Amino acid sequence: MRRLNNRAYEIIAQEIKRLVRDPLETVRRDIVLRRLNKLKLQSGEPLTYEELKTELEDIFPEFDPQVLRRAAKANRQSRKWQLLGFAAIGTAVAAGGIWVLNLPYPMIRWPVSRTMPLVLLPSYLSMDRNYRQAISLVEQADQLVNQATSGQDIDLGAEKVEQAQIHLDQLPVWFLGYYPRTYCTWMSCTWRFTYDEFATARKDIGRMEAKVFQEENALTLLAEGTTAVDAAMQKYQAAVETQPKMAAAADWQAGMDLLNEIPPETLAGRLGQTKLAAYQRDFSQVSGLLAGGNRTSTLIEAAEQFAWTASTEAQNPPHSAETWARIAGLWQQAIARLEQVPVEDVGYTEAQTKLADYQNKLGYVEEQQISEQRSRQALDSALAKNTDLGKRLSNLDQASYASELQSIVNELNKVAAGTTAYEPAQQLLRAVQDRLREVAATQS
Repeated sequence: MRRLNNRAYEIIAQEIKRLVRDPLETVRRDIVLRRLNKLKLQSGEPLTYEELKTELEDIFPEFDPQVLRRAAKANRQSRKWQLLGFAAIGTAVAAGGIWVLNLPYPMIRWPVSRTMPLVLLPSYLSMDRNYRQAISLVEQADQLVNQATSGQDIDLGAEKVEQAQIHLDQLPVWFLGYYPRTYCTWMSCTWRFTYDEFATARKDIGRMEAKVFQEENALTLLAEGTTAVDAAMQKYQAAVETQPKMAAAADWQAGMDLLNEIPPETLAGRLGQTKLAAYQRDFSQVSGLLAGGNRTSTLIEAAEQFAWTASTEAQNPPHSAETWARIAGLWQQAIARLEQVPVEDVGYTEAQTKLADYQNKLGYVEEQQISEQRSRQALDSALAKNTDLGKRLSNLDQASYASELQSIVNELNKVAAGTTAYEPAQQLLRAVQDRLREVAATQS
């Protein structure tokens, strides 16, 4: 420690500067400042008021005593700060020593607990706090997990289990058998650490961790099953045709199977059984319709097969009357299948929609069949008349001949377009009309 600190030196130097105004007196100033600088470099006890006065009064007898006392007080501050520094260092060393003695090593803690138990007070306080927190959290977790009424209870219980585990980890297991008598004499401990108690708490935590894991998995299954069933029910309600309804029913059943997989002893199992009962009740209401839906689906598929064959046969007309008759028979087979769908079956509406379409197509085919038959009859009649006219041509006059030709034209005009008889009829019609024009030219 310096005998004169910088703060005291500055106070004295300022006062000397005030006193020395005549340039001739600078010698006095320089002498005193050299003395003070030497004292700043010397180590030892800080200068007192009397010592400072001795250094100054021979050169500056007029030096203000108040300023000198202020300088002496400032000089003592270094001593105070030094003592505070020593105290801080001592406190730190002591704290470090206590920390070392409280390290969780039996070779350190056991001798200290027998000779200086108060040094282990921080450990006892920590043990007390962690023990109480662990026991409290274990009880809370047990209540939340084992008496859960909702998924939120399980989540909160999982948090309590984790917190309890943290506090149990803070307990020095090796020290559980040593009861801190001195501490408990002062603090009136109501607990006694034992390894059995610690092991029981550990087992409880492990059991609840497994329980939480099981409950969380069960809740996941509950969410998946419930979502699957709800989505299937919506698809079933929105479906119009039989196949989508059957697919929705299969998803519905798969969702209920998931709910059946939930362990019944879990919260999710109890909640799932309630939901499952409602789902099964609704499912049973449509199960009869679904059973009939299988029969309906088979009939509709058969009808569609006949309809597809009929549509294929009807491509690339014209067709003969026999072909149209065969196509009509296919449509009639399709219609017959649809007519077998009972009104109470789930696919009845779909069947009726297809039935109306198939009957309309059957009517078109029957019209084409009739048109083909009539056209073929008209062509055959025209051909017969044309052959007979050729045989009687020599016995007919021009007027009778023209009348016979016009009769043939009238038969040919009965042949409808789009029939197999149309092209031959048109060829014969052009020939007969040419002969009519020739007869008309001869008469004119």
